[in-house]
Amino acid sequence: MAESEASGERSPSSALHHLGEQHVGGRLRDRLNWLRAGGLGANDGIVSTAGIVMGMAGATTNLTTILTAGIAGLLAGALSMAIGEYISVSTQRDTEKAMLAKERWELEHLPEAELTELAEMYEAKGVEPELARQVAEQLTAKDPLRAHAEAELGIDVDGLAHPWHAAIASFVAFVAGALLPVLAIALPPEGGRIAVCVVAVTLALALTGAVSAWLGQAGLRRAILRTVGGGVLAMAITHGVGNLLGIAV
Repeated sequence: MAESEASGERSPSSALHHLGEQHVGGRLRDRLNWLRAGGLGANDGIVSTAGIVMGMAGATTNLTTILTAGIAGLLAGALSMAIGEYISVSTQRDTEKAMLAKERWELEHLPEAELTELAEMYEAKGVEPELARQVAEQLTAKDPLRAHAEAELGIDVDGLAHPWHAAIASFVAFVAGALLPVLAIALPPEGGRIAVCVVAVTLALALTGAVSAWLGQAGLRRAILRTVGGGVLAMAITHGVGNLLGIAV
């Protein structure tokens, strides 16, 4: 073992390796965030569309009316999510690009001050001052913008948010979730529609709850109960309202 390692000190190469591991971990967290967003989109599609078809099933037995409302709710919800996600991520991307442009100007006009600032960031994380300076110099020599963007701004220059990706992912996730209650209410015979829909939606919500718990490393039972409970409550309320406001078709 090298003397520096035996004494508890890290070399510049080991410090850089540690920073690289943090970068990979950041990308993994980004992927998990996308998966969580997809799970939430699917869950939203299941609950909102189930509420619509259950409400309509409480008001009428006409399958055409029920399906028309369900499909309209599916499309409206999916488009709303996609547009909202596009606007949100576009704003985020514009902000990130503006921050990178500012950082690029500072690196061009104030290189020494930026180098010192980067070294001080690593010092604040517990790196020895001399080593922090060496790491900052090596990272700056390789790719100054990337080094400062990741350390100072928390931005991966190769991983800027993509509005269209987010919009399409949200649209697809919502549609995938919303199709289940639509099919569950449409395929069974009239006498079993509501029961089949409730069972199918409950099982689907239990699955999304389990997936969200796994991704977030949270308690499985609590996540499933929370997800299923909310969905069942929504179906019960909308079905009750449909019964109270029953329409003649």
